[in-house]
Amino acid sequence: MLGIAIFILTIFVGIYGINTFYGKAPQYNDYCPNLQPQNPVDCAKANGTWSNYTDEQRAPAAKPVIVGPSGSCDIYTYCQKQLENAEKPYYKGIFMIAIPLGIIIIALGLLIFHLEAVGLGLMSGGVAIIIYGAGSYWRFADDVVKFVLSLIGLVIVIVMAYYFNKKLNWKLFGKKNKNSTDKS
Repeated sequence: MLGIAIFILTIFVGIYGINTFYGKAPQYNDYCPNLQPQNPVDCAKANGTWSNYTDEQRAPAAKPVIVGPSGSCDIYTYCQKQLENAEKPYYKGIFMIAIPLGIIIIALGLLIFHLEAVGLGLMSGGVAIIIYGAGSYWRFADDVVKFVLSLIGLVIVIVMAYYFNKKLNWKLFGKKNKNSTDKS
């Protein structure tokens, strides 16, 4: 249970720490106003795209007929692109912070693995922070970038596991190194 608590708290500290010191993500309401223009002129002023209804798209009107808009305004196409353009560099920065932070936390967990609950909790939290960082930028990266980053991450984690496992086996648990000349 201690390891699970350390895992969860490591995630909270990592993610909220990144968000606190890196800054707030671009907000939807800052790019896409909450309005719905009812005519082509107002739609154009809101950088929207007006679409006229066809006769098939109109619902049968109840009597008496009320004259209303003859189409709809899509203001989200333009503003959504602006929001994504603002999000891309922000989440790339989150990614560039979270990946090394997660690797450092995993390394710390490996260094103190002799306290199994602490080491396992930290390593699991480090993995979760890597997932947070990668997940936030993943939709903006192309497949080649995803492949290269995944490959680099896999190699780093395997090398760390091999290095620290070798170090733990011979140093922390008092086992003698194969090449040791001590005969006692």
